[in-house]
Amino acid sequence: MTALGQNSTGTIVADPSTGASVTLTWAAGTDVGNHRANNEDSYSIACPVFAVADGMGGHSAGDIASDAVVQRIAGLEKPGFANLDELEMALAMSVVDLRARLTPDQQGAGTTVTGVALVQEGPQLQWAVFNIGDSRVYAKLADTFEQITVDHSVVQQLVDAGTITKEEADYHPHSNVITRAVGIIDEPVPDYVALPVVPGMRLLLCSDGLTKELTDVGIEHFLTTAATAEDAVADLMNAALTNSGRDNVTIIVIDVIAVTVGHTESSASPA
Repeated sequence: MTALGQNSTGTIVADPSTGASVTLTWAAGTDVGNHRANNEDSYSIACPVFAVADGMGGHSAGDIASDAVVQRIAGLEKPGFANLDELEMALAMSVVDLRARLTPDQQGAGTTVTGVALVQEGPQLQWAVFNIGDSRVYAKLADTFEQITVDHSVVQQLVDAGTITKEEADYHPHSNVITRAVGIIDEPVPDYVALPVVPGMRLLLCSDGLTKELTDVGIEHFLTTAATAEDAVADLMNAALTNSGRDNVTIIVIDVIAVTVGHTESSASPA
């Protein structure tokens, strides 16, 4: 398990050349759960890119894989907004790191990764939501709550095909089988979703250790009732561990406090 970065009760991210700025608070937490010997999850809360990685492989190899990804993503920390070309390079370099670190008996190790990058597209600020695998990003704003990422998994393919329902997917025997990951064989290929940065929105990034234990209704409840990002992490973690805690659980919650739109275009990479 690797945890990079510190919780924040108020950070302003700004571009002086355009006047664009956003004030954020965030918090994160991770737990081994009630049934696992090792925590193979990792996370980075190094603004302007936040990420959760859920390692797979056992024998500490999953921990190595998730560490490799979040170490590279944490290296993108800087005062301003993110650049997606740099994010793509960080993901590619994490595979190079994995090839150097894994022993011959660990070659099958890999990790899912999901996250958000704060970018400036013209005068507008956006979250570039990205994912590889079945770790997820959710967004809560006023009365709206939705899962932003789409899982790369066998059961998601069955849901998309209409073979099973979303509710049935949670209990399907192949619910843990993913179709895309970061490892030494395949190049990391994330999906992206552009999400406007809006005051009052709350984002949740999590490994599947949370979504195995809480329904979307339960997740929405705790995101709605918690007063702060730190409270939301604590409430969600407690609920997951109380329900069963079958897997490692990792949670990041980000609150958007205020947004100032820029007045000129920037050269930031598009979402």
